[in-house]
Amino acid sequence: MSNTNKDYCLILAGGAGTRLWPVSRKSKPKQFLDLYGTGRTLLQQTYDRFAQFIDPSHIYVSTLVDYLPLVYEQLPQVDDVHILEEPLDRGTLASVAWGTVVITKVDSEARIIVSPADQQIVDEAAFRADVLKGLEFVGSTPDLLVMGVRATRPETGYGYIQMGDDPVTDGISRVKSFTEKPERSFAEMFLNDGGFLWNTGLYMFASSVMLDCIYKLAPDYQQEIPRMMADAETADPKFQPEFFSWVPRLSIDMSILERSDNVCVQECHFGWADLGTWVTLKHQPLEENQTICTRAILRRCKGNVIRLPEGRVAVVEGLTDYVIAEEGDVLLICPKDSATVRRMRQEAVMEMNLD
Repeated sequence: MSNTNKDYCLILAGGAGTRLWPVSRKSKPKQFLDLYGTGRTLLQQTYDRFAQFIDPSHIYVSTLVDYLPLVYEQLPQVDDVHILEEPLDRGTLASVAWGTVVITKVDSEARIIVSPADQQIVDEAAFRADVLKGLEFVGSTPDLLVMGVRATRPETGYGYIQMGDDPVTDGISRVKSFTEKPERSFAEMFLNDGGFLWNTGLYMFASSVMLDCIYKLAPDYQQEIPRMMADAETADPKFQPEFFSWVPRLSIDMSILERSDNVCVQECHFGWADLGTWVTLKHQPLEENQTICTRAILRRCKGNVIRLPEGRVAVVEGLTDYVIAEEGDVLLICPKDSATVRRMRQEAVMEMNLD
């Protein structure tokens, strides 16, 4: 029986979401948007999803101090103690380290799932079953656990996890390798091989195991972990730890997961998509167009992503593999690959201060 009173969730909601520019802006990144017109933002959907099976008093949200008003507005039921302020963006390692320390001070035997705030989950029941299975696993082993899903196409915008040959237990294997955003030829090879999963960015671990890994594998944190443990004793729920000011910007993936020898991957069965780019926002067959919350008349068009504000209508002819996106004072029309969107955003920021 799962010991659910030891289960905790840390939602990471501090990202800038620049790859979905101009709909996702610096002032209001994608996690605070209702991208599909559901009536709930991505952050709200993520919180709702976990609150169905994890005690809401065990759910924490980590975000940049600039986004605190948005978190308070969208999650009014979450008190100050459960909202962790990041004074600076120092990457996911800093967010996970501080969140793990805070939760460990509450429960030294905590089993934690770390989740981005900007994912699409299709099968909620399967998600719950997979998460509870994973939490049970990390509660009984000294391993870190990554959640993977079966690749359905040669996607170059996702990370891939190679499974080991011999399962540790049903559905869980040792990680053989990580590959981040491969070239298409490699993505096709991974898809055909069958031994690779997409990396969902969902991680689980026992709190003590993660803190031990950070201490051993991240030299810049060896002195900071003890200091963070002391900082977490403060009674002030709005305390901002000083370590954010001097540690380098690092990701949990490259700093810990790819360097540790005790990482496993669980093959999961819920429908999943990373909502990171215009290409992956809502994948459909290339002969179709992707109109998101948008009324449109399209002629001789395919492979396009179109998202306009409410009340706007797109009338397009003869366009292939483009993104048409409007928000506020910016209308973007360009090829939908991530590199082009990034370049166009950089030029708009530099030349017209549009961010």
